[in-house]
Amino acid sequence: MFTGIVTDVGTVRSAEQGGGQRLVIGTSYDMDGVDLGASIACSGVCLTVVDKGEDWFAVDVSGETISKTAPDRWREGARLNLERALRLGDELGGHIVTGHVDAVAEVVGTCPEGDSTRVGLRVPRELAPMIAAKGSITLDGASLTVNEVRDAEDGSTHFAVNIIPHTAQHTTLGAIEQGQQLNVEIDVLARYLERMLAARAH
Repeated sequence: MFTGIVTDVGTVRSAEQGGGQRLVIGTSYDMDGVDLGASIACSGVCLTVVDKGEDWFAVDVSGETISKTAPDRWREGARLNLERALRLGDELGGHIVTGHVDAVAEVVGTCPEGDSTRVGLRVPRELAPMIAAKGSITLDGASLTVNEVRDAEDGSTHFAVNIIPHTAQHTTLGAIEQGQQLNVEIDVLARYLERMLAARAH
């Protein structure tokens, strides 16, 4: 489990091709405190540490994960939002995040709003019942609050979030651009409520 509070921005140093990919990710984490087999969320994707060094760790990304997530995350030079797994007693500063991506969102536009940046995104319509204004959502591993949500004429759903200066400075979201794709995880509580309502309808 994670909270969506990004604690480091890592860089993919190498990406070895195979059935999936083995990534070596540079980090400022103290790797002496990270065990092999530990989970680290990498831009919203829960991955397992399979090797490590003083300032890097390696993970294996399956072909399935690559096919279901934003494609530019798994290449050499890519910057990734990192978060170590939640431990008992840690402060829950964001919201409960599982590290399982539900969809890939496309940035449809950005504009300044005070000191922040307002970002509009498009996701598949089937996620609409699980995205609510003032609710939580995870974008590339960062916990954010939904400002508004609406169904679009093209059959998709649009929603907006604000990127505050702190988030812009301490995550990859400060460099967000129109057309960019981001990993989306909807609130786990909304996922279970939708499942319960669907089961009751049948």
